[in-house]
Amino acid sequence: MNKTELISAMAKETNLAKKDVEAVLKSFIDVVSDELKNDGKVQLVGFGTFEVGTRAAREGRNPQTGETMTIEASRAPKFKAGKALKDAVNGR
Repeated sequence: MNKTELISAMAKETNLAKKDVEAVLKSFIDVVSDELKNDGKVQLVGFGTFEVGTRAAREGRNPQTGETMTIEASRAPKFKAGKALKDAVNGR
């Protein structure tokens, strides 16, 4: 499902205009992104938690040349599914 299909499905589910659903979805993405940029986390009980994880610097190899290189430390967004979402996916 892509973003357009998600907006259509949400509009059908909520009986709202696609334009309004698109604005709400954009706002959700912006709020979650801003919170993660500030090292926060967003917890939606029953759905899951968005948070930031850290990756340590490490050695890697250039696949074309085989040359060793250093991969810098970085931060990456993570999503941990909640129990209710896991149960729904597993048909429980």
